Amino acid sequence: MNKDSDNSLPADLHLDTLAVRAGQRRSDEGEHSEALFLTSSYVFDSAADAAARFAGDSPGNVYSRYTNPTVRNFEERLAALEGAEQCVATASGMSAILSTCMALLKSGDHVICSRSVFGTTTGLFNRYMLKFGVEVSFVSLTDLSQWQQAVRPETKMLFLETPSNPLCEVADMAALAALASASNALLVVDNCFCTPALQKPLEMGADIVIHSATKYLDGQGRCVGGAVLGRGELMQELVIFLRTAGPTMSAFNAWVFLKGLETLRLRMEAHSRSALTMALWLQQQAQVEQVFYAGLPDHPGYELACSQQSAFGGVLSFKVRGGQAEAWRFIDATRIFSLTANLGDAKSTIVHPATTTHGRLTDAERAEAGITGNLIRIAVGLEHIDDLLADAQRGLEAL
Repeated sequence: MNKDSDNSLPADLHLDTLAVRAGQRRSDEGEHSEALFLTSSYVFDSAADAAARFAGDSPGNVYSRYTNPTVRNFEERLAALEGAEQCVATASGMSAILSTCMALLKSGDHVICSRSVFGTTTGLFNRYMLKFGVEVSFVSLTDLSQWQQAVRPETKMLFLETPSNPLCEVADMAALAALASASNALLVVDNCFCTPALQKPLEMGADIVIHSATKYLDGQGRCVGGAVLGRGELMQELVIFLRTAGPTMSAFNAWVFLKGLETLRLRMEAHSRSALTMALWLQQQAQVEQVFYAGLPDHPGYELACSQQSAFGGVLSFKVRGGQAEAWRFIDATRIFSLTANLGDAKSTIVHPATTTHGRLTDAERAEAGITGNLIRIAVGLEHIDDLLADAQRGLEAL
């Protein structure tokens, strides 16, 4: 074993060190960078060895649908960052949510979900989980009384994103963790916007953390992937589902995400710094009706965010004065912002949620989620903030 591989790392390392070092086990080649294992299957020493590995009686790789050294490297590194016992990597953020539900819920169970989740998450619960007999109640992310009133004897899961997409609402994770515990339910938190660099839901009492690795964990918009993290006994159910159904993260994508994790905290601090500058600037513009960013002192979730997060992230949204036509005019006038629904990229992105990310919701669902025609979401990237502000000025001038 090489002296600086994972098994020889000291305890109690800082997040930056774990983001660079955790999870790596070097092969006999002695590679310094993480190895990329592009293989579908593995050979065994003997028939008895093959039988033992397939039965789970001896450790080792079996088939890359659920055992791959590069994917395992990513899983162990992200688990170290989140403070989780185990991580299960998946093919996408949505497959991470689906896998969690399929592994841990059954027909007759009930889920309480925030109305302020990603539009596709709402569709997953309403369209597909309902087919399997799982009922879902949608409640306000920030109104604890609605969560309390929605609890039933059959409630098994509380699901939320914090901060929310795209209005940056902030949930009281400790209060919801207490409610989940008292209700014999699991608290599942999508930590996509903050990542463990800014927020650790497990430390606030959450049972499971979900990630779309596609976003900030990658950081450069290169690959699609997801992850589920939590206690070992819960994650074993996920492993069984992954082995059976196969929503598997590719080894190549895992290798790319490993490279992204190395700079995670540095990037999140830069995203947060520029996003706060832009939010404060937008607040001063006459053509802007309202700005949504938890780092603003007048945001309803500001104090709570300060207690749960070390910074406020790179995503903000705002309403221009007018309606959809004005929002589109702003977007089309920009020249630096990329018009794409992705976020967490080094490149700043801009999108009109009502007709894209939340476009498949009904009018009533969009209204309940606060997604209006004049709302614009920006994910602030790593460009110079002066150039981004100048580009936003182009949008305002088009109004």
